[in-house]
Amino acid sequence: MYEVIFLCVLALIWIGFASVQDLRSREIANWINFSLIIFALGFRFFYCLFYSLNFNFFYQGLIGLGVFFIIGNLLYYGRMFAGGDAKLMISLGAVLPFSESLLVNVRIFLLFIIIFLFVGAFYGLVCAVYLSVKNFKDFKKEFVQRIKKNKNLVYGAMVFGLVFMFFGLTESLLLYFGILFFILPFFYFYAKAVDECCLVKIISSKKLTEGDWLYKDVKIGKRLIKANWEGLTKKDVELLKKKCKIVKIRQGIAFVPVFLISFLILIFVWFMGLINIF
Repeated sequence: MYEVIFLCVLALIWIGFASVQDLRSREIANWINFSLIIFALGFRFFYCLFYSLNFNFFYQGLIGLGVFFIIGNLLYYGRMFAGGDAKLMISLGAVLPFSESLLVNVRIFLLFIIIFLFVGAFYGLVCAVYLSVKNFKDFKKEFVQRIKKNKNLVYGAMVFGLVFMFFGLTESLLLYFGILFFILPFFYFYAKAVDECCLVKIISSKKLTEGDWLYKDVKIGKRLIKANWEGLTKKDVELLKKKCKIVKIRQGIAFVPVFLISFLILIFVWFMGLINIF
């Protein structure tokens, strides 16, 4: 049990550092993610070497790292995570296998992902509402424009939803689908409006860092610096600092606090013995 407590404390300290950095600068230093992997696997190895009869605890850490390497890359290349978030997810794979049993660890992995999805959805909704209220004038204009521009899609979804709700008077499942279809376009354009008017900033080029997302392509002489998911390279940043005074970038929501909240909930479930319920 002490080995699990050590891993939990280690992860909480590292995720805490990452949360502070993400909230301040919207980035996570590579040393945080890589050092968490090194310390977690190093601890597992020496624990097995001196206090265990076998190396199962170490092997489970390697398996967890492999599993979350796949998950992290799927989230990154699926454009749901930025690079720093994906690396943090991968590094947690070296921490999360609390047991020497693979089946128990698989349950832990699944539970963490489920908790993470629910916490992430709620956190994202709260952040979106906060940003829309904070920038209400610009948000309202953008939201209304998007609804008007896509009114055929909105009306079609509403009619489709109303049809489902009508048949749902006798079948509750159809009623839920109807409500979902009715409100889905409003949620989608709400999120797009927040992204467009609340997360786009004009900053001094001196404040640019590697990995920042350009809002639009920038042409400097014959070179075109593209706005892509991977973000700015070091050479891009140096060129923009030399040739541009200001740059328009797209900032994401600081998402690392979701890792911290989800990990705390998982720890509570584990130490209270509630994992058996799942």
